[in-house]
Amino acid sequence: SYAEQELIDSQHKPNTASNNNNNNNEGDPHTLTPPTWHDTFVHPFSSTKQFFIELSSFFSWEFLSWMAIQQCFISGGVFALVMSLGLPLFKELGIDASRQQLYMTMIFAPWAMKPFIGVASDLFPIRGYNKRYFAVYSILIGLVGCCVLLGLYQSGSAEAAIAAGPEAVQSFADWIVICFTAVSYEAATLDILGEGKYSELMRKYPESGSSIISFKFGWSLLGSIITQSFVGPMSDAGYFHILFWIALMLSVTPFYPTLVGWIPEKKRTKNEPGMAKLCSGCLFDKGSFQEKKVPFLVITACGLAAPIMAAVTTYASLGIGLAVSAVLLVAFTVATYFIFPPTFFKVFLAIILTYCSNVSIGSGLSYFYTADAACLPDGPHFDYTYYITITGVVGSVVNFFGVILYQYFLSGWRFRSALIFTIVIGALAPMIDLIIVMRWNVKIGIPDKVFFLLGNAIFENLVGILQSIPFSSIFAKIAPPGMESAVFAYTVGIANFCGMVSNLLGSGVIKWSGMTTVGDDCNFDALPNLIVIFSILIPTLVGIPATFLIPNVLQTENMIDWEKEQWYVSQREEPLSEEDVENNNADDRDGGDSRIESHLL
Repeated sequence: SYAEQELIDSQHKPNTASNNNNNNNEGDPHTLTPPTWHDTFVHPFSSTKQFFIELSSFFSWEFLSWMAIQQCFISGGVFALVMSLGLPLFKELGIDASRQQLYMTMIFAPWAMKPFIGVASDLFPIRGYNKRYFAVYSILIGLVGCCVLLGLYQSGSAEAAIAAGPEAVQSFADWIVICFTAVSYEAATLDILGEGKYSELMRKYPESGSSIISFKFGWSLLGSIITQSFVGPMSDAGYFHILFWIALMLSVTPFYPTLVGWIPEKKRTKNEPGMAKLCSGCLFDKGSFQEKKVPFLVITACGLAAPIMAAVTTYASLGIGLAVSAVLLVAFTVATYFIFPPTFFKVFLAIILTYCSNVSIGSGLSYFYTADAACLPDGPHFDYTYYITITGVVGSVVNFFGVILYQYFLSGWRFRSALIFTIVIGALAPMIDLIIVMRWNVKIGIPDKVFFLLGNAIFENLVGILQSIPFSSIFAKIAPPGMESAVFAYTVGIANFCGMVSNLLGSGVIKWSGMTTVGDDCNFDALPNLIVIFSILIPTLVGIPATFLIPNVLQTENMIDWEKEQWYVSQREEPLSEEDVENNNADDRDGGDSRIESHLL
């Protein structure tokens, strides 16, 4: 079994507790060291094979296979398909950029629900498993969403709604949002369950570095390349029903591997200390909940706040939604300050500042690039084949090489240096958009498609992936023992929540700037100023100071020494002795598959 293999492996791997004490893996033969850039190009097959062999010494082949399927066919497949279709579908219905960005924020809401999903999977084992059946049920929800979409587009409801007028279009758009959100829920649930497992293993084996993150991004990008290769042409041709058939087939791909247990976990029983039977087939880890009641409640509230905030903002008032989200962010920040250790709080605050400072005006730019001649006579006039497929595939290929670039060059940097570097080059990427919007490239004789492809599609995508990898590693490394899924989900959920807030702010900025993005007389005069302020200045001025809140450690080191912090024994009268800490470390290594470690019970 996987648990037995982990026990055998632990006898051959370096002591994690000693790593925590010296935080130095130099010269350690078990540290996963990626091949050099020279080896990658001179001996690509042997170096890649060696990387996978070393990766499998920390993560089982079953789990790696499940991660590959989930990332390629779900995150990079059906979810990428849904997000790509948001532009052509809603634009065809006559919905403007501001409203479209609100809809896409609503569709993204399940990703901010990760804290709720993580807590539920930690505390409520279904048929003895914390992850397996939560994953299975999410797949079924995604399938239902795809089936409803097929029913809508097979019956010709879109054309009927457009002919019936604005109210019918609004109702039809609401159904699309609900179905897309169901697909997004499947992708988000599978993603957080996988992240919870690898964060648990990364904490036990910090010498694995960011290798599993690079593995994850690589498969996701491969799926994205395949998906984007056909979404654009089919959108131009109006073959949306065929795309939804493809989405249906992609949604079901992880069903069998999930059902047979490729996510490694130990089966829980009602006889375990603190475990209670909730109902037939469902247990409740009452002991763990009582031990850490306040953190669990705060994390759960974080997960539930996102969809409620998105719904209020989308269907009630943008201003009210933004005010509520600001209050919620302050509340979660204060709660985190009092509940978690100081180091965790500083990292948490850095995450909020960095993600909130990236105010998104993406819908405004997308509508500018794809506006027709009637809307914008002097615009680029990109079709969906070019804008979604050609630039999307090129961008995904660049992202793939970005993963390799990060793994071989930046993975050895300290977190702070890597983040500052990516923020600085990230501030240069929006200059490409500014040049095209101002039409400077046309004045010097460079066609829009050439300049956009060489600049935006390549440079901006490269910057985006280089910024994502270190934060993904940080999310995993600050998760405490015994609450990996819940706390990992909390940090990822807060990041996604802040991303939603930045989208809502961007929607408001687009709306309040006076831009007209649909119809026969569009106005994008405010777009250059928005790019400079919200895509260049604010992310740089806020993001760089925020990185100094993050511990300046190497990416192969533990970011927080939870044994030293004694955080998980805050309910005890006396702190653990050194012998107790070592016993807990031994239990963690030998029984690593238990969803909630014994020292939390």
